[in-house]
Amino acid sequence: MRTARAISGLVFLLLWLAPQAKGDIAILLEEPYSYDGAFAGTGHSAVYLTRVCAASPVELRRCREGENGVVLSRYHRVGGYDWIAIPMTPYLYAVDNPEDVPLYADAKLVALLRDRYRRAHLESVAPNASDGEAERGDWPQLIGEAYDRTIYGFQIETTAAQDDEFIRAYNSRSNVAAYKLVSGNCADFVREAANFYYPHAVKRNIIADLDVMTPKQAAKSLVQYGKRHPDLHFSSLVIPQVPGSLRRSRPVHGLVESVFKAKKYEAPLMFFHPFIAVGFASAYLLSGRFDPAHRALVYDPTGDLEEPLSAQQRRAYSRDLSGLMRGNSELGNDAEPWKNVEAGARLGLDPQGRPILEVPSDAGTVQVGISRSNVFDRGTSLELTENLLETRLRQELRRGSVKASGIGLQSDWNFLQKVISSQQSERQAIADTGNQ
Repeated sequence: MRTARAISGLVFLLLWLAPQAKGDIAILLEEPYSYDGAFAGTGHSAVYLTRVCAASPVELRRCREGENGVVLSRYHRVGGYDWIAIPMTPYLYAVDNPEDVPLYADAKLVALLRDRYRRAHLESVAPNASDGEAERGDWPQLIGEAYDRTIYGFQIETTAAQDDEFIRAYNSRSNVAAYKLVSGNCADFVREAANFYYPHAVKRNIIADLDVMTPKQAAKSLVQYGKRHPDLHFSSLVIPQVPGSLRRSRPVHGLVESVFKAKKYEAPLMFFHPFIAVGFASAYLLSGRFDPAHRALVYDPTGDLEEPLSAQQRRAYSRDLSGLMRGNSELGNDAEPWKNVEAGARLGLDPQGRPILEVPSDAGTVQVGISRSNVFDRGTSLELTENLLETRLRQELRRGSVKASGIGLQSDWNFLQKVISSQQSERQAIADTGNQ
């Protein structure tokens, strides 16, 4: 009886402590791409809550054990709603399981993953049109954001009571499209959400952004607030853009900074209106500078935070990779460039719903698993897998293109070595059979 009472007491204690587990609010600062990258360059902003999850795309609840939170953001044309709630992993990678994140992605694969996730989870906010395809709108921005851009996160702690009050308030208030470019954009939504937890934590900047709320200013405000309140245990992270053939995102700018740093704007101003140009430069230098990558840890799809790859490690891996691939080529494996393989391949899903490539060959069609969960499946072409991993590593090691962690890159390196070792064993087995 005493044992039973002790066990019951322990279970009660654990159940009581579970809701008190650590929670955070993070502002996500997302680099620009496409037209935004070419013109304004202000990027996108969202809120990540680690203890709040999505009961539906438009309803919040407390997270259960094993769930990793939700991302909220304001969108322009998504089902007539103001904000949409997406679980963290699908928001970044358009898959439910971190192990299914592709090692290398192109536009076709990303479109496939997004549409599959939309059909499974988001038809209430992004329904099919009459032709069976998705209606036009901004719904692709809901999922797979890490394929298009690098994302920075800045987070501080929250209490369980604050999270519960946030859920109650946002579930009860009107959720109707309210996007306005100047006065009600995505950064304004982030400002309102952060200030719900900590009033006046995020503010506009009259000098650097002409009193328009921008994603970079929202992040910068929270960083400054975290410095003033060390008890909230501020931390920062970077979520690398997934290696692939999609164009790399560009550095994010504030409003004045986008003019000051863009020659296509600054040069004409200097020529026709030099005093205005000097004003923009002064505004940026006085209050617009902010490096989002400063001391940021690297986010892994599993949710772990790791130290970024150092310059010395980058040089060492680059040197070792060149030597490894040169030695393997001398043994008779001189692979076709991955971009040629990718161009002729057909995308597909294996029986477990994981992404694969089906590549035509002289012997028929061969498959290559392109996620960590199926890259070594039986029947996968080792030569193509080697090609895939080499391409991923070279992009990760390219200076300034992709943020990578030392642990993550070591994992990719181990994968490549395993593939090359398996190829060498296969060649040796074939040679031994021929000799017999």
